Formats: sequence, structure tokens, C-alpha cells
Amino acid sequence: MRVLELLEEIEEIVDTAAGFPLTGKIMIDSEELLEIVREIRAELPDEIQQAQWIKNERERIIAEARTQYEAVIEDAQKQADSLVENNDITVRSKLRADELMRVTEDTAKQLKIGTYEYLDGILYNFQGKMEHLNSIYFGEMFTSIEKAFEDINSALAANRDELKDMAYRAQMEDGAEPPQEEAPVPPEMEEAE
Repeated sequence: MRVLELLEEIEEIVDTAAGFPLTGKIMIDSEELLEIVREIRAELPDEIQQAQWIKNERERIIAEARTQYEAVIEDAQKQADSLVENNDITVRSKLRADELMRVTEDTAKQLKIGTYEYLDGILYNFQGKMEHLNSIYFGEMFTSIEKAFEDINSALAANRDELKDMAYRAQMEDGAEPPQEEAPVPPEMEEAE
């Protein structure tokens, strides 16, 4: 899958990016990263486009149901107006109009509920896929970044130890007494050690 290759490419960019010492920040080419993001967006599964289509279809169905409802009400009103002179016919027309209104409202409500349930199913499936991708790829990427920082901290600690040893040897060559206190350790380095 092309999206997975693009995510690996982002991970490689992060792994090989030049870092700013002691800041935990890296420098990357924004254009290169944005180009990869554009490619990922172009390759995203059809579910996103399908969800948009479903949303548009739901709105169309609701608008169509509303139009039908208004047409039925208007038709019933016209029939009722034309039969006002005869009381018996007027009563039956009103009952029929009320029945049509109830049926139309029930149909519109069922269409809405059905559309919401369908959309919820699509979004639920897509949510599961996104969680799956997140757990597989982004977890690995952050683990890799964390390991890189741990390696940098270890290298810095080793360099400091080597410098302390060199300073000690230099003092011993001059015949001076060894230092009584070590150089202060920054709080963030204490955690790393």
C-alpha cells in the first residue's frame, strides 16, 4: 500500500534529520514533508470520499423528503380549499391531509434515522481503520524517536565521563590534588543518567 511506504519515508526523514544539541528538536525540509503529506492525502482510502458522498446523499434525501412533504401538504390544502363549501367533504379532506402529513413525517423521520445509522456504520469502520494505522505506524515512529533521544543522552553522558577522566589525568600529571566536587549536572541530564 502506497500510504505505508509514504509513512516509512516520513519516519526515515525524522530518523536522519539533523538535530539541535540539547533541545530535542530536529531540522527537516518542510517542502519535502509537505509533498509526502500531499501524496498521503491523495492515497487515502476511498472511505473518506465515500463518507463525504454519504453526507451529501443524506442531505439530498432529507431535502427531497421535505419537498415531498411540502408538496403533499400544499396538495392537501388545495383540495381542502376547493371542498370548503361541503362540510362533510371538508371534514374528510382534513382527515386525509392530516393522515398524509403524518405518513410524510414518519417517512422523513425513518429516512433520517436510516441515514444516520448508515453514516455511523461507515464512520465506525473508518475510525477502526485509523486506530489500527495509528497503533501500527505512529507508535513505531515515536518509539524510534524516543530511542534516538536515549542514544543521544547516552553519548553525551559518555562524553562527559571521558572529559572528567581527561581533566583528572591532567590534574594528576601536574601533581595537583583531585577535585573534591564534580561539575553540576543539569536536571534533565540527571534523569537520563
